Amino acid sequence: MPEKESLLTFPCDFTIKIFGLSSQEFEATVLMIIHKHVPNLSGRAIQSRASENGKYLALSITVHVDSKEQLDDLYRELSSSPHVLMVL
Repeated sequence: MPEKESLLTFPCDFTIKIFGLSSQEFEATVLMIIHKHVPNLSGRAIQSRASENGKYLALSITVHVDSKEQLDDLYRELSSSPHVLMVL
């Protein structure tokens, strides 16, 4: 079966939303994974928002990716982390 073509044109900027329990471990793990795949991440690329009761944290991180493989690898590693509840 042929591989589906991406709707994105690479290289490009792409915003990833990551949700987890509000904790230092969650933020540190996400940033470690992001920096592993996108070493030149700007501090301005990260926005965070806590849920109303403060239990959950949503991170929106805009990354510059060079290929579909780079983006797929990033999604896979974020999704497999026990600290991450959801990646969009």
